[in-house]
Amino acid sequence: MATTLAGAGPRLWAPARQRPFQLLWLGQSLSLLGDGFSVVAFSWLTLGLTGSTLTLGYVLAFQAVPRTLLTLVGGSLGDSWSTRTLMIASSWTRAALMAGVGLAGLGGHLTVWMLCAAAAAFGAVDAFFQPARVSILPSVVDENLLTPANALLGAGSRTAAVVGPAVGGVVIALTRAPVAFLVDAVCFALCGWCVSRIRPRTRTAPAPRKTDTGQPSLGARIREGVAFTLRDPRLRTVVALDTAVNFCYAGPFTVGFATLADQVLRGGSATLGVLNGSLAGGAMLGTLAGGTLGGRPRVGLLVAALAGWLAAGMAALGLVHSTPAVVATVLAMGFAIGFQGVFGLSWIQRNIPGDVLSRVISVDMVLGYAVAPLSLIVCGALARIDTFALFGLVAAVLALTGLAVLASKAVREMR
Repeated sequence: MATTLAGAGPRLWAPARQRPFQLLWLGQSLSLLGDGFSVVAFSWLTLGLTGSTLTLGYVLAFQAVPRTLLTLVGGSLGDSWSTRTLMIASSWTRAALMAGVGLAGLGGHLTVWMLCAAAAAFGAVDAFFQPARVSILPSVVDENLLTPANALLGAGSRTAAVVGPAVGGVVIALTRAPVAFLVDAVCFALCGWCVSRIRPRTRTAPAPRKTDTGQPSLGARIREGVAFTLRDPRLRTVVALDTAVNFCYAGPFTVGFATLADQVLRGGSATLGVLNGSLAGGAMLGTLAGGTLGGRPRVGLLVAALAGWLAAGMAALGLVHSTPAVVATVLAMGFAIGFQGVFGLSWIQRNIPGDVLSRVISVDMVLGYAVAPLSLIVCGALARIDTFALFGLVAAVLALTGLAVLASKAVREMR
C-alpha cells in the first residue's frame, strides 16, 4: 500500500514531463478558456444590444445547433484527416471570428443578426475541434499513460470551465463587452500555435477492417461510426452512461440546483454558487484521484457503481433539506463523475481502432448535446411540482442504467 501511494504522485504527473503533452494540455485549456469567454461575451453583448432574454436564447441556439449537427462530420473527418490539422484550423478560424466580432463591436457596427451569424459559424467550426481534442491523445502519449493524461486534461478543462466565464465577466466589467471577444481571439490563436508545435508519435497504421471499402462517402463514414458504436455492447454501455450523466448535468445541475437554492434551502444565489462550486471541486478531486490509480480497474463495474452512486445522490437531493448535507452530497457526486470519467475515456482511447476513434467519440458527444435540452425541459416541468419529482425521476433513470450494466457479463469484465 505504501509503495502504491508513494508512486501515485509521479504516476499522475508522468505525462506532464513530455513536451507534446504539455503543448496539448496548454492548447486545450486555452481553447476551453476561450469557450467560457465566448459564452459570457455573446450573452452580455446580446443583452446590451437588445435587452431581450428571448433574443439571447436565439443567439445561443444559433451556436448550439450547428455544433450538434456537425459534430458527426467533424468526427468523420478526424478519422480520415489529421486530428492535429483539424484542431489548428478550428482554433485559428475561431480566433478570426472572435476578432472580427470584437472589432465590429468596438466600431459600433455590430447588429443582432451579425451576432447570430458569428455564433452559428463559431458553433460549426467548434464541432471539428471537439472530437479531435479527445482522439488526438493516443498519438501524443504512450498507452500506459492514457489514464493520468486524461486526468490532467480533465483537471485543466474543469478549471478552464470555471475560470473562463469568471475572467470574461471581469474583463467586461473593467472594459467593454467587445474587448472580451478580442481576448477570446487571443486564446484561440494561442491554442492553434500550441497544437501546431506538437509532433505526434509515430503509430502503426491499423489493418483495414472488413467494412472498409476504398474511399467511402462522408455519409457512409458517419454511418459506419454509428454502426461500430452500436455493435459493441461494452461501447454501447459507456456511451449510454455518458448520455445518462449528461442528462443529469443539464437539468438537475442547472434547473435543479436553482430550485434547491431558492425554494428549498432558501439561500439564494450564494447557495447556488456553493452548489456549483462543490460539484466542480468534487469533479476536480475525482479526476486527479483517478489519474493516480495504477493498473486497469474493471471499467464496467466502475460504470455500474457510478450510475448507482449518482442515483443515490439524486434521491438524497430530493429528500434532504439541510444545506451542509446537500453540499456534501453534491461534492460526492462530483467526485464520482470525475473519477469514473477518467477510466471510461481512457478505455475508449485504448480499445477503439484509431481509424474510427474520432467517429465513436463524436457519436458520444452528439448524444450528450441532444439529451441536454430534453433534460432542461423535463426538469423544468418537474420542478414546478416539487424537487423530489425532479430528482426522483433522474434517480430512477440512473438506477435502471446501473442494473442494465450489471446484467451484461461482457460489460462487467471490461478493463
